[in-house]
Order: sequence, then C-alpha cells, then structure tokens
Amino acid sequence: MADRNFLSWIGFKGEESEASKKNPSAGSASLDRIRELESQLNDLRSRRDITGLSKEEFEILATETAMSLIRAAQQREVKANEREVKANASAEKLLSESKKVASSTLEQAEARAESLLSHAESRGREYIKAAESDASDILAEANSRAEELLGSKKREGEAITTSARREADHLILEASTEVSEYRNWLEGFISEAERIYQIQSQSLDSAESAISQSRRRLERAFNRLAELQEQVVSAISSDSTPSADAKEASRINAAGDDKAAKKSSGKKSATKKRR
Repeated sequence: MADRNFLSWIGFKGEESEASKKNPSAGSASLDRIRELESQLNDLRSRRDITGLSKEEFEILATETAMSLIRAAQQREVKANEREVKANASAEKLLSESKKVASSTLEQAEARAESLLSHAESRGREYIKAAESDASDILAEANSRAEELLGSKKREGEAITTSARREADHLILEASTEVSEYRNWLEGFISEAERIYQIQSQSLDSAESAISQSRRRLERAFNRLAELQEQVVSAISSDSTPSADAKEASRINAAGDDKAAKKSSGKKSATKKRR
C-alpha cells in the first residue's frame, strides 16, 4: 500500500503495472527495484534526516528520486517490449515450424491413407472375386440339390395322388352302394308308411261311419224317449195316479222296458266303437 501511495505521489500512472500484467517477470523485477529504492531512501534517511531538509532540497531529492524511478520504469518497459517482440517472433517461428510439421505430417498421412486405400481396394477386389466364385459354386450346388429334391417330391406327389385317387374311387363306390341301400330302405319305408296311412284312413272312415250311425240311433232314441215322456205325462194325473186303464199302464211299462233295453244296447255299441 505504501508503494502504491509513493508511486501515485511521484506521478507514476501505472504503465509499469500494465507491463507487469503483460509480462509477470517484468512486474516482479519492478517490485524488486522499488524495494531497492526504498532501501536506498531508508539509508539516506539514516544518514541524514529528511525532516531537516529545506523545501527546495526536499523537492530536488523527490525529483531526482522520481526521475530515477521513471528511468527505471522506462528501461523496464523497453525491456518488456523487446521481450514481447522476441516472444512474438519466437511464437511466429514456432507457428511456422508447426505449420510446416503439420503440413508434412498431413502429406505423409494422406500418402499413407492413399496407399492403405489402394491396398484395401486390391484386397477387396480379391475378396469379392473369391466370394463370387464361392457364391457361384454354392448356387450350382443348391440348384442341383433343388432339382433332386424337386424330382423326389414330384415322384412322392404322384404316388400320393395315385393312392388318393384309388382311395377316392373306393370311397365313391362305398358311398354309391350305401346310397342305393338307403334309397331301397327309404322306398320300403315310404311304401310301409303309405300302407299304414291307408289302414288308418280306412279305420278313421269306418269309425266316422259308426259314429254317424250311433248318432242317428241316439237321435231316434231321444225322439222316442220324448214321445214316451209326453205319453207318461199325459197318462198321470195331478195327484200322481194313472188316469187311464190297466192296458194303458201296461203299455207304458212295456215302453219303459223297451227304452231301457235300447239305452243299454246303445251304451254297449258306443263302448265298442271307442275301442
């Protein structure tokens, strides 16, 4: 901090600090120089008290000190510029040398790549030729095997077709036989069904005729019964005593017996018809 205050007091604007930023070795050298000047100033103080100096003597001493510091800073700046120029020249030289090395390396790499590429192309052509010959051999072998397999499968297919045709003929013969047998059975069944139908039709016709006859007989019997009822009603008086003579009573009784006999015979015939 004291060094900075002193530099600002003597009018130093910081060129040396910028040079020190550009070149750290120059900055360390300037610090060493400042320390040396401070030690010299301390020696002067020890030899002679500065406070005892006059104003003019102090200004002269400060001016001489500042001039010496400025000269030292200018010398350091010149040295830094020279070092920078040397560094730039060395960097340019190194860059040109690196470019030359890189171009030579690139040329060597390109030549090596071209040789490798040509070698790879020649080997690739050889591999392609070998692969094509192998593929042609494999293709010929595969074609021969395929032809053999196709011939064997064709023979097997013909044998299977022949056996299948024989089996189909046998099945057709069996089916035609079964169909004819079934047709004969169906014809017999139809004829038997027609016969049974005729018998049932005849039975139904006879049953219908018997029912109609029984119905007519019943109608006649009911009519006769109504007549007898009228005769009975007319023959009985109001006090439930017969109003006619004994002949009339016997005739009514005979008519009642005849009616009962007809009813019993009608019931028997109806039960027979139902059976």
